[in-house]
Amino acid sequence: MGAVGSSRVMCDNVPGLVSRQRQLCRRHPEAMLSIGRGVAAWTAECQHQFRRHRWDCNALERGQRLLGRVLLRSSRESAFVHAISSAGVVFAITRACSQGELKSCSCDPKKKGSAKDSKGHFDWGGCSDNIDYGIKFARAFVDAKERKGKDARALMNLHNNRAGRKAVKRFLKQECKCHGVSGSCTLRTCWLAMADFRRTGDYLWKKYNGAIQVVMNQDGTGFTVANKKFKKPTKNDLVYFESSPDYCIRDRDVGSLGTAGRVCNQTSRGMDSCEVMCCGRGYDTARVSRVTKCECKFHWCCAVRCQDCLEVVDIHTCKAPKSPAWMGKRENKKRRNINRHGK
Repeated sequence: MGAVGSSRVMCDNVPGLVSRQRQLCRRHPEAMLSIGRGVAAWTAECQHQFRRHRWDCNALERGQRLLGRVLLRSSRESAFVHAISSAGVVFAITRACSQGELKSCSCDPKKKGSAKDSKGHFDWGGCSDNIDYGIKFARAFVDAKERKGKDARALMNLHNNRAGRKAVKRFLKQECKCHGVSGSCTLRTCWLAMADFRRTGDYLWKKYNGAIQVVMNQDGTGFTVANKKFKKPTKNDLVYFESSPDYCIRDRDVGSLGTAGRVCNQTSRGMDSCEVMCCGRGYDTARVSRVTKCECKFHWCCAVRCQDCLEVVDIHTCKAPKSPAWMGKRENKKRRNINRHGK
């Protein structure tokens, strides 16, 4: 089987892709590996940002694609996921271009010749990250799922996708190398490089916390703020329509794993406190022993040697609710019928 045939087979077997995404996959099969890295990067970043919250961006549980349930809503969590996932694809494709892994792109071709900044003149050199190509590819691939629909949710998702792409470009930084006698900077060679993806994640986390609730305008072409006291959202802001559920119990319909068994912080007053994390249900405490590194000393040259110390700590975990393990519309309806008929 030729390369074209094998890429067609591969792309036709990737679950969840729409027609336009399969076309891009067949045209750029090598890009799918990079997109896979992007998915891993944004998923890890999402879990990092929500690690102290009831909803912790845990995508899979017993084969249930709960993240998909979250995306079907128009909540702040959905807004963040669309933004960070779009940003992850931009980051991964741009990085692949710079590393020569894709046939369709390379370093930024526009960064050539001489230029000037606040420190004086410099020459473009090295390999500048081709962020514009990464954004272009991510827009074509990620937005393809929303282009078919022109409803409110599609417009919301497209807005948040764009905010995610813009966030990566926001942290593009200029790096330079000096040339000259004794390390003087009489000549400089510079290039543009993306910052660590954590910078993008931290920025979008702030946007999540300041996300703006919106409603569709009368002609259905855009948004207006739900509360007139708030400012109109910019292209950098995240927007949402629906208020979030509390994520206290397992609920298939909203993509909630619940907080039963989650570790909480007894001394915290934040979202990870036992009172907030456990939704007032209380918590269990277990005393456990663990080995940690201690009495570390620096030895010339150049090693740090530590002792293994046994530490006894209390681990607090949220109690489970007294309701059934999984709650959803069907389960709730069935439970109500049982209670009503006494069977």
